[in-house]
Amino acid sequence: MQSLALPLRTLVNFALPPRCPACGVITPDQNQFCSGCWQQLHFLAQPACSTCDLPLPFAGGVNAQCGACLTKPPRHSGIKAVLAYGDIARDIALKLKYGGKIGLARLIASLLQRHAADLSTDAIFVPVPLHWTRLWRRRFNQSALIGQELARLSRRDYCPDVLLRTRRTTPLGGLSAKQRAAMVKGAFSINERIKARINGKDVALVDDVYTSGATTDACVVTLLNAGASSVTIFCWSRVLPEALELGHSIDGLS
Repeated sequence: MQSLALPLRTLVNFALPPRCPACGVITPDQNQFCSGCWQQLHFLAQPACSTCDLPLPFAGGVNAQCGACLTKPPRHSGIKAVLAYGDIARDIALKLKYGGKIGLARLIASLLQRHAADLSTDAIFVPVPLHWTRLWRRRFNQSALIGQELARLSRRDYCPDVLLRTRRTTPLGGLSAKQRAAMVKGAFSINERIKARINGKDVALVDDVYTSGATTDACVVTLLNAGASSVTIFCWSRVLPEALELGHSIDGLS
């Protein structure tokens, strides 16, 4: 059977060649960016804030913190993002979220997987939930798809139903950080039937794009109040503070 796999894959690739998920040019393998798009990606790496992982302009040591974390320490235990928000990161997020390209969840998870190595072995992945009306209309939760694949790749538990969105909110695009926080206040709750699964556990909260942090902050508080030991945020891309200050459009991603 294995002897047939390679010829069959070759035939499929000839008929339906793999393409760059960003620009569509033919690539050697599935879910692989072409060299041109790859060079445009802004990968997030060190030096970074030891608390929230925000990129820093200089190396300040292992305990260096950004100004925001020094002023008001967050309740989460870090934000693990693949990319800084930009044109290609936005394009991939929208193709997954609204274009039905659910295979992109596997690409995102594969690039996020390296961060999972820092989690405890009994950590549990939990996606940012959608309200049932939005889930019914969209047919899937993009954060849940990413979280499920991340859990599989990292061999961790996955619990998609422990965090609930009990109040429907309007799209957050175009709102200020303060307005976003007010909009999602009280929008999340814990599924009491299965909350024991996160009690004392390190939780990896999965979202597609981290913008102002209003949504994930509300989720973090809900999870910690329910007994989670810690909550680390995992996401595809992160809107850096300077982009928010300049008013760059992030509409369509809420």
